[in-house]
Amino acid sequence: MLEKLRLYLDLIRWDRPAGWLLLLWPTLSALWLAAGGFPGWHLLLVFTLGTVLMRSAGCCINDVADREFDKHVKRTANRPVTSGRVAPREALLVGAVLALAAFALVLTTNLATVVWSFAALAITLVYPYAKRYVAMPQAVLGVAFSFGIPLAFTAVPGGSAWSWSAPWPAVPGVAWLLMLGNLAWVLAYDTEYAMVDRDDDLRIGIRTSAITLGRWDVVAVLFFYGLHLAVWVAVLLPALAKPWWWLGWAVALAQVVWHASLIRGRSREGCFRAFRANHWVGCALFVGIVLSM
Repeated sequence: MLEKLRLYLDLIRWDRPAGWLLLLWPTLSALWLAAGGFPGWHLLLVFTLGTVLMRSAGCCINDVADREFDKHVKRTANRPVTSGRVAPREALLVGAVLALAAFALVLTTNLATVVWSFAALAITLVYPYAKRYVAMPQAVLGVAFSFGIPLAFTAVPGGSAWSWSAPWPAVPGVAWLLMLGNLAWVLAYDTEYAMVDRDDDLRIGIRTSAITLGRWDVVAVLFFYGLHLAVWVAVLLPALAKPWWWLGWAVALAQVVWHASLIRGRSREGCFRAFRANHWVGCALFVGIVLSM
C-alpha cells in the first residue's frame, strides 16, 4: 500500500508544487478582488483545495493521453503510466476520484459556480488532446489554467449578477479581462516549458508553441509576459492605484527580466528553471493585491 501511495503521489506530481501554484495565485487574486478583501475561510479552503485536486486530476488524464508520446521524451519517460507502473485505467480512476472531490467542494458554493465548473472540467478533458490538432495547444491550457478566475467571481456573493432564478449565470466583464491577461501568462511560461522538450517533440511529431513560434520563441514569450502584466495593471488601475500593488507589479516585472536572461540561450536548463520559477510572478501580484485591499 505504501508503494502504491508513492506511485499515486508521483502520478499527481505531489513533489512538484509549481504546477498547482501557477493555478492557485491568479485564482486567489480573483477571489480577493471579487470579495473586496479576505473572502472568508470557506471560499479560501474551497478554491485552494479545489485547485490542488483539479491540477492533480489533470495530471492523471494528461499522462494517460500522452503515454505513447512521453516514452520518447527524456523528461517524461519515467512517469508512472508511461513506465507501466500504473495502468491507464487505474490512473483514470484516481483522476476521477480527485475530480469528484473537487466537485464536492464546488457544491458548497452556489449554482453559478457549479454551472461554470462543468465548462472548466470540459477544457481540462480537452487539453491533453489539443497538441495533436492545434498549432499552439498552450492556448488551450491557458483557458484551463485561467478558469479559476471567473469561478472565483461567481462564488463570491455579489461578485456575479447571477441569482437562482436567472436564466444564465452571468460573470462580470472584469473577470473575463483578467482571464485573458492570465491566458497570456500561461502562454509565456508554458512556451518556456515547451522549449525544454522541443527536440524530442520535433522528433515524435507533436505540436507545441515552441515549435510553431520557431526562432521567434523568446520574443513571443516576452510579448506574452508583457501582455499579461499590461492587462492586469490596466484592469486593476482604477481600484488598486496603491503603492503595495505597484510594488508587487514591479517585483513581477523584475522576475520577467530575469526569465528573459534564462531563456535567451534556449538551453534546457535555463528554460526549465524559468518555468519552475514562474509561480513567483503570480505570487508577487497576489501579495500586491492582498496588501492593497
